[in-house]
Amino acid sequence: MSDPINLKMNKLDGRFIVNRFEKEFKRKFSDKRYLFIVLGLLGDFDSFEYIQSINKSLVQIKDAGIELFIVGIGNDESKKRFCEYTKLPCNYIHTISDSNLHDSLFIEKGLKVSTFPLLNLILMCMGIGSPGTLCEVLRGYIGDCNAKKLFKSDEFISIPLVGKLELSLFNYLDKRNVLRPFELATLRLLNMIEVLSNWQIYMINYQYLTQRTATFIVDEELNLLYDYYSKGLLGYSENMSEPLEFIDNLI
Repeated sequence: MSDPINLKMNKLDGRFIVNRFEKEFKRKFSDKRYLFIVLGLLGDFDSFEYIQSINKSLVQIKDAGIELFIVGIGNDESKKRFCEYTKLPCNYIHTISDSNLHDSLFIEKGLKVSTFPLLNLILMCMGIGSPGTLCEVLRGYIGDCNAKKLFKSDEFISIPLVGKLELSLFNYLDKRNVLRPFELATLRLLNMIEVLSNWQIYMINYQYLTQRTATFIVDEELNLLYDYYSKGLLGYSENMSEPLEFIDNLI
């Protein structure tokens, strides 16, 4: 498990985490195992990619008796657009307007060398103050034999200025069930187009653009079963080749 500031000398246990969520949302979290996913801004690259991964395991999570509770920085409009794009059922996600919850859970804020959030994000994209980002960007272009493919052969996507793209083209690079070269980069391009096309919707809480993510699993007795804190851009999971491996290990 990760350890930001030594988990404040082991203060951050399951009970502490649940207490933070209860205080924020004015409701009780008990008698179930909870998977808490704390996203940054809904318009952040990691928010899109993490939810696109978790979508594939919604049934598995529910069947295992785990309650999924996702939090992201945004408002009703950005939540609606985010769910329409990612296909996440809206009942799973809850929006907040600031990073107070993140701060109370000691989640990384991302790079803050400039008063301009977009400049900080660009620097993080270059790997500055964002460990693992450059390797993850490279993985998007060269592929990954330890990860599964993202697109089905009978799917199509539309890219502005390019037109309709038949995703079976990736089979020419590799027919196996592995992440093909340029496949993840294509998904990230689509996500970037979604943000740029709806900038005014997603960036209403622009100052939190570099806010990182965290994941917690707490059981019925408030034991902390799993925690992970993202330290860099495109690093929302402990194992980016299998981003939901932590769920498989608990089911």
